[in-house]
Amino acid sequence: MSLVLVFVEHQAGEPLETSLQSITLAGALGEVCSVSVGACQVEGVTRHVEVQHPMLSDYAPEAIAEALAQLIGAESPSAVLASGTERGNEVMAHVATLLDLPLATNVSEVRPDEGVWELTRTRWGGSLLEEATLTAQVKLATVAPHTFQASDTKGAVDVETFEPDLPEALQRTRVVERVTISEGITLTTAPVVVSGGRGVGSPEGFGILEELAALLGGAVGCSRVVTNNGWRPHSDQVGQTGTRVAPNLYVACGISGAIQHWVGMMASKNVLAINNDPEAPMVTKADYAVIGDLHPILEAVVEEVRRRRQPAT
Repeated sequence: MSLVLVFVEHQAGEPLETSLQSITLAGALGEVCSVSVGACQVEGVTRHVEVQHPMLSDYAPEAIAEALAQLIGAESPSAVLASGTERGNEVMAHVATLLDLPLATNVSEVRPDEGVWELTRTRWGGSLLEEATLTAQVKLATVAPHTFQASDTKGAVDVETFEPDLPEALQRTRVVERVTISEGITLTTAPVVVSGGRGVGSPEGFGILEELAALLGGAVGCSRVVTNNGWRPHSDQVGQTGTRVAPNLYVACGISGAIQHWVGMMASKNVLAINNDPEAPMVTKADYAVIGDLHPILEAVVEEVRRRRQPAT
């Protein structure tokens, strides 16, 4: 059975969901060996390799890529996968350059056929699906986020350590300092995102959105026009050039639904649009829609949520 390496991103030893999604695809392609930089608790794979080196105390894409290239040389896998995140794509691009191999990014489907992969890839921020063919002795690919269910297979895993030989010059690109801007619930972790667009009307208009998000244990997002107007910081922007989210519920308030915004939230499990235009793209694509002035609608929703949370008398 062919060996498939999966580069696993993690946070304090906990693998990211997008990496677990990559493991799901890898399991359909061969025997899975996951790889992490430093210690990481991964289950449901045949083996797990922890790459250890003093230079890899934090994110260093060139050094990580060199380590992966050396591991590929030692293991001779048929394929190497990573999640199609900013880091996954960056590291794998370096690996492809080092090994002089093609890289297929943001893959959403793989159809193996006698050593050739027929692929479907998401392009242009998810607005285009591309059919492609990948032929290489070692196939390199990144997996489009939220296109596969995260692997939940349990079981004991053989853990090994790999120590690469890394030249000092690879330290030129690395994270040297981290500053915490916010803690707690963020756009990427919130189960509910209440997002506002031009229809909110003003910075003050986001007050009711913040109130609803707080009641639902969620976070507030916005469209690009809102950040362009200076109503909210860029860190709140959802979209192709902002943050991509996948909450259980996405509440789009006064957002027309341009493709750039839709790309950033299309992985949401449920979408509720509140808009006074019944023909707005967001309304026509949403799972649920309420047509009307968003402010009295949100005020009524907030009032009802609070009423239902009051203890019974």
